Amino acid sequence: MDPIKTDMVVIGAGPGGYAAAFYAADLGKKVLLIERDKRLGGVCLNRGCIPSKALLYATHQITSARESEHRGITFAAPTVDLAKLRVWKESILTKLGGGVAQLAKMRNVQVIQGKAYFEGSQTLRVESEQGQQFVNFDTAIVAVGSLPALPKAFDLGNPRIMTSTEALEIEDIPENLLVVGGGYIGMEMGTVYAALGSKVTVVEALDNILAGADPDLARPVVAAAKKAFKEIRLKARVNKMSTVGKQIKVEMEFDGKKVEELYDRVLVSVGRAANSADLGLENTKVQLDEKGFIKVNLKQQTDDPHIYAIGDIAGGILLAHKAHKEGRIAVEVINGENSINQDIVMPAVVFTDPELAWCGLTEAEAKERGIKYEVSKFPWAASGRAMSFDRTDGVTKMIIDPETERVLGVGICGAGAGELIAEAVLALEMGATAEDIALTVHPHPTLSETLMECAEAFYGHATHTISKKRA
Repeated sequence: MDPIKTDMVVIGAGPGGYAAAFYAADLGKKVLLIERDKRLGGVCLNRGCIPSKALLYATHQITSARESEHRGITFAAPTVDLAKLRVWKESILTKLGGGVAQLAKMRNVQVIQGKAYFEGSQTLRVESEQGQQFVNFDTAIVAVGSLPALPKAFDLGNPRIMTSTEALEIEDIPENLLVVGGGYIGMEMGTVYAALGSKVTVVEALDNILAGADPDLARPVVAAAKKAFKEIRLKARVNKMSTVGKQIKVEMEFDGKKVEELYDRVLVSVGRAANSADLGLENTKVQLDEKGFIKVNLKQQTDDPHIYAIGDIAGGILLAHKAHKEGRIAVEVINGENSINQDIVMPAVVFTDPELAWCGLTEAEAKERGIKYEVSKFPWAASGRAMSFDRTDGVTKMIIDPETERVLGVGICGAGAGELIAEAVLALEMGATAEDIALTVHPHPTLSETLMECAEAFYGHATHTISKKRA
């Protein structure tokens, strides 16, 4: 079989890979997209962002029904059909995956299902059920993503010890669930299982959960989790796991004591590892860092002039929208444009209940870098819209340059924070001042008003809260 010849090959059809492939095709490139899984969409669509948000939405209905009692609206106790829940979740993934495949077809992007292996800087071998196929290309974009990290000490080969991949399958509702790691994955999945009825214990080695966010913004999440979960243990360390019948025995240290406990399931969410093994990168000039991520410059170029890398495999923060943006930068650079991955405002969202979102500088980062700043906050207890649906646990926060009054960062904790943060991202990208946001009319009554009033509070004249006037 003669080799396939193409302008560009993209390895990995996740949100970075398929976005890059589609953009390149839109710009006139002949593109080949290679994906190991039968369904396109990568980890995000199949084993990450989308299924987790579907389950968070579904299980939130249980919590919402319970919370309606004090409004005079009472529902019967919920019954959960896990098989039906899985089918519903899977239907979403099937529709989205099929949509990506259809978009590829409409753009004349050739898709090959198989495993890609670099034979050289411009040659790939693709192994599939149909056999081997060789591909010659001008440029390649590696977008193979990451996988859940599972330390060897925890890898007993026992299906009751789960990563996020297995946890999303919702095989059963364990009576007692241990979540190792208080990052966004652990907290989101803990939220799902707690709503379904599991007694959830979270163990975090650091002194707070959701370490990337400012502690004051994470506080409402912690408060809600303490009510929903059995326990959150900080500065805690899991030393050993072993199988005992149909349970997992866990040995851990916290509060200066050692304990042994039995759990029905354990979710290990201690980060993600690079998917760089067995790609044949040693046959190219591509260099890896000490954690196995591909080294790239600000143009997404690797040490091999023919190969680019984007998304999780290129390290940094592991977010789908970061992969999407890097895919576009890589394609534009390949197309001769002067694009660069620098000073891009990259939002982060944790889809717990309440949600937590931020962009730009956090207060912790501003302190660490010695940047002068002032903080303005607007409590959602003063928001009529938040009060109308009993979600006054939120807060909107701005980090502002006291001299230029430019907004340097925004953090929001509360219902729908993931949607609200986009306005802040646009404001930061446009170099907006607090006054720009304060003068922008926001519809009433909405949660978006909290951004306007937070900016007004900086000047000491927010309508619905009393704030100190600036000198």
